[in-house]
Amino acid sequence: MTSIGIIGSGFGALAVAIELQRAGHTDLRLWERSDSIGGVWRDNTYPGAACDVPSPLYSFSFEPNPDWSSRYAGQEQILAYIRATADKYGITPLVQTGTEVVAAHYDEDSTTWTVRFADDTEQTVDVLVTAVGQLSQPVLPRIPGVDLFEGISFHSARWNHDVDLTGQRVAVVGTGASAIQFIPHVAEQAAEVVVFQRTPSYILPKPDQTFGHHYRRVLRHLPGALVGERATWWTFGEQFSRGLDDDSRVGKVIKTVALKHLQHKIKDPDLRAKLTPDYPVGCKRILFANTYYPAIAQPHVHLVTEAITEVTPTGVVAADGTVHEVDVIIYATGFDAQEFLESIDITGVGGQKLAAQWADGARAYLGIYVPHFPNLLVTYGPNTNLGGGSIIYMLEAQARHMRQAIDRLRSGSYRTVAVTPEAEEAYDREIQDQLGHSVWAHCDSWYRHASGRITSNWPGSTHPYAQRTKALEPDSFEWA
Repeated sequence: MTSIGIIGSGFGALAVAIELQRAGHTDLRLWERSDSIGGVWRDNTYPGAACDVPSPLYSFSFEPNPDWSSRYAGQEQILAYIRATADKYGITPLVQTGTEVVAAHYDEDSTTWTVRFADDTEQTVDVLVTAVGQLSQPVLPRIPGVDLFEGISFHSARWNHDVDLTGQRVAVVGTGASAIQFIPHVAEQAAEVVVFQRTPSYILPKPDQTFGHHYRRVLRHLPGALVGERATWWTFGEQFSRGLDDDSRVGKVIKTVALKHLQHKIKDPDLRAKLTPDYPVGCKRILFANTYYPAIAQPHVHLVTEAITEVTPTGVVAADGTVHEVDVIIYATGFDAQEFLESIDITGVGGQKLAAQWADGARAYLGIYVPHFPNLLVTYGPNTNLGGGSIIYMLEAQARHMRQAIDRLRSGSYRTVAVTPEAEEAYDREIQDQLGHSVWAHCDSWYRHASGRITSNWPGSTHPYAQRTKALEPDSFEWA
């Protein structure tokens, strides 16, 4: 029997665990550092937290949900869906909570992985799956004085719900996907909001809709309704992914709609100019929001586009010398998306460190398999993030491919599987060549490593990836 350890308990971990369990793999354990399952949807509890992918698509294909209250479900509903799915498929009892993985070492003699936890205990498994995701480690900006602020400060991914923002002067650092969701809520409470924007985003109107009782009843009882709804949004996502470039017809439509939305919502020409992107559409993440522009246009909300030079004990200093005195600072500065698995000391064949092998940017065959690291599988790994569509679709495709590899191990013919360096190098050249002709090559973003490599994103729509991972190609691997 092949023992399998999975790090994490979010969508990626569940996709793998359910796929393996349905295939008859019973020696499964999931290690979760928190006290409950849920991944990023457990951690991100800021006001207005929701997905910008329609819920019928941002869910497992094998577990459609007719009970979403709206097209774009909020954090609480998504978390409830994750936990209900884990319960239904028997995964919840397999999760060891409060178990933080800090290191994993491959033993060549026993062909096993020894996993060490923060409490210095260890467990050994035949196969190790990492499902920590790309957006799990929040980062603070490298600004002088961040630690000197005497007021209250926190990252949006670690929202401090004990803080009452009513009547407070609040600084928000960042205007990305999280910020545009919570800023309208902050603006409803705070006496003053100062929003520090480094780069404006293309923002599309969000086609949200409340699902009434009748609509949900149709989804429950009409044969094919749930499948048809999911297929419709999948098709839309595929077309959207193909339009992440000014030069494409779809890209031109996206840009036009985004700028018309801005023009309609922001009447002040100076503010509109500050909110207008000057880079190709799709170069940075395209956002969806209906309430952000009205919030930013309110008289007590101030948009600052000068860089922050310093944080003082009482406020934030901008590059033009203006000192913004505030009571609370909320950092919406994203995640450490480039340092894949940096928080875990992973050692492979011959003492090879994964961090050293990925020093110039993470890379993996199909985003899953890494040379010199047998029986190590990565879900939501390098070059599997998306500019459009649903990551859940990608996670399911990865899980199916992993299951094929592990099935061969279970058959008894082999104990280990590792991608060949040649197969990984050829795959990486192909992907990087495609990415070199993509819109993401035209500007800096969190999709790129400091070396210049685009390490986060998959080049295109999701269907080609699903086709690429549909069948295992045994010759691309070393079996032993």
